Amino acid sequence: MTVRHDELTVNWFGYATVRLETADGFVAYIDPGRYGVLTGDWEPDSPDVGHPEPVDYRAQDGDAVFVSHNHHYDSDGIERIASEDATVVVYEGVDADDIDRDVKPVDDLSYDVTRIGEEDHLTVGDCEVWSLPAYNEPDGPHTQANGDPFHPKGFGVGFLLSVGGTTVFWPGDSDTLAGHRELEVSLFVPPIGGSFTMDRHESAELAAALDPDLVVPIHYNTFSALETDSGAFVEDVESRGVSVELDE
Repeated sequence: MTVRHDELTVNWFGYATVRLETADGFVAYIDPGRYGVLTGDWEPDSPDVGHPEPVDYRAQDGDAVFVSHNHHYDSDGIERIASEDATVVVYEGVDADDIDRDVKPVDDLSYDVTRIGEEDHLTVGDCEVWSLPAYNEPDGPHTQANGDPFHPKGFGVGFLLSVGGTTVFWPGDSDTLAGHRELEVSLFVPPIGGSFTMDRHESAELAAALDPDLVVPIHYNTFSALETDSGAFVEDVESRGVSVELDE
């Protein structure tokens, strides 16, 4: 399924993988890959959850690729979606040596790689990008048994993209943070799976505060810890006067 918003087409492939294409044909991807969502190998823990169909996907059409943190870094996923002359924007904290998966070092990617800090602004082709902090509060609900956040401050970022005349906000793997509410957003693509990020209730509250033109939730139902009721999320957001669409 493809969601259309303003001059953009939006596709969610599963997990955090999002494809954005402008009317002029500029293509951007956010956090491509992992868990078989681009190889066709994804199998849900529960068979009836809402999720895109896994596909063996190798479009290699991406002009810009954005990677938010170690958990979402997948060099094979990048190679499946990036064009030969793509610019790959990777958070400066991403380090293959700290990843317990078979991934290439960022410096070994055969693209124009740009590192981005926690609060930076870059222009990539037809896209402007701002990075924002993404983390779990130490005393918040998304922490490990020992109290440590799953995503401590400095571990990753979210992205605010201006592309095709539309402002798109992906908070990254994060709690709802105070600064989020100050943003002007047209398309909001929040995580709603909970456990490691804001859940559907927290994302609905943030959607109401941001008042975007459209919400398309992602990062849910990939595996059991991310399972949630996406239909209930739709009802919650719509009850707050905000438009929402599922890409399942």
